[in-house]
Amino acid sequence: MSDIGDWFRSIPIITRYWFAATVAVPLVGKLGLISPAYFFLWPEAFLYRFQIWRPITATFYFPVGPGTGFLYLVNLYFLYQYSTRLETGAFDGRPADYLFMLLFNWICIVITGLAMDMQLLMIPLIMSVLYVWAQLNRDMIVSFWFGTRFKACYLPWVILGFNYIIGGSVINELIGNLVGHLYFFLMFRYPMDLGGRNFLSTPQFLYRWLPSRRGGVSGFGVPPASMRRAADQNGGGGRHNWGQGFRLGDQ
Repeated sequence: MSDIGDWFRSIPIITRYWFAATVAVPLVGKLGLISPAYFFLWPEAFLYRFQIWRPITATFYFPVGPGTGFLYLVNLYFLYQYSTRLETGAFDGRPADYLFMLLFNWICIVITGLAMDMQLLMIPLIMSVLYVWAQLNRDMIVSFWFGTRFKACYLPWVILGFNYIIGGSVINELIGNLVGHLYFFLMFRYPMDLGGRNFLSTPQFLYRWLPSRRGGVSGFGVPPASMRRAADQNGGGGRHNWGQGFRLGDQ
């Protein structure tokens, strides 16, 4: 048990709580401690009965059963793997910025879920994070099942097809990819590559709650260290070479 505890404490803090909630809420529903009917995002219940907890529980709940258990475990692995890589890589030392990214993606997914009557939001949020990681590491070679290897930028779409095979739907994955792309475009590509303004900015209260571990305050629109280094080598401003990937954790 101590090994499990050490492993759990080694997970970065935001991913740790997200992972724990994604395990605990389905377990509560499976054990019947709370009826799973209270966990789904039902627009009528949320908008007209003021059951304001539903967007939160729908983010962590997944109906685990004989037909869905494998899909749940696969996406739980994706959550742990790619949220950890992102939080300790591009967002290393900037927990407030990482939490704001999750909140931005979550709000977009909740709005989409209400409009499209999506009752479960776990997979879209996981896929949005995976998409951002894949774009920040687009030229990294990743391995998938049966030894297949390809660039990381294709990973979200490969997983979309994989989940379709084992789960029979692509709507959740597609919404997650689109939300992840919106975040990546507004944070990195538009302000840095296209010279546009910064539309996203982490609120100061998040910095007070989760202060950065490095000097100064890092905000949205600031590229990761590897991108800044590449820009300096290219002579500063101008267009960035987005075809050059980097490994998270490189300093």
